[in-house]
Amino acid sequence: VSLLLPGLLLLLWLPASPARRGPQLWGGAHPHGTPRCYSAEELPLGQAPPHLLARAAKWEQTLPVALVASLEAEGHRRRHDRPPAGTQCPVLRPEEVLEADIHQRSISPWRYRVDTDESRYPQKLAFAQCLCRGCISARTGRETAALNSVPLQQTLLVLRRQPCSRDATGLPTPGAFSFHAEFIRVPVGCTCVLPRSAQ
Repeated sequence: VSLLLPGLLLLLWLPASPARRGPQLWGGAHPHGTPRCYSAEELPLGQAPPHLLARAAKWEQTLPVALVASLEAEGHRRRHDRPPAGTQCPVLRPEEVLEADIHQRSISPWRYRVDTDESRYPQKLAFAQCLCRGCISARTGRETAALNSVPLQQTLLVLRRQPCSRDATGLPTPGAFSFHAEFIRVPVGCTCVLPRSAQ
């Protein structure tokens, strides 16, 4: 719960309607209300203009962003030290997970993967992936179909890049991009629920 608190506080702070508030939050809107089309010269290495990123929500305080660095470091160690862990539903042995993180001790365990989208800012986000279709029985330590594992999702405000035209043809200008705010749903964990129907 404590890990999700920064994300919940961010959700309370964010505007309710991205379509209405996007231009005011991110800046750079055209006088007619359309996003500004930035030329290749205005975008170093295709990145978003610094003044847009400077006004962005404090992404680094959200769980999907804060986990990326540690996940990438862990992945680097695994490539050198041992093969990556599987994505199958594990057998829960209490003596082995007493000091483990929440996602490993949960009866609906999950792993994290880094999702990369070059047209999105932040470009890298940690996505949770449920390891079981059912949930793990606290009695046997093995998966049971009496419950279902489902992802818990957080709404996150991101900046989206898309090609745009800087002339009257309407065709995308090479290297030119506009930017707009967008809400996306990010899986941040998993939990157990009753099945919708009998198995």
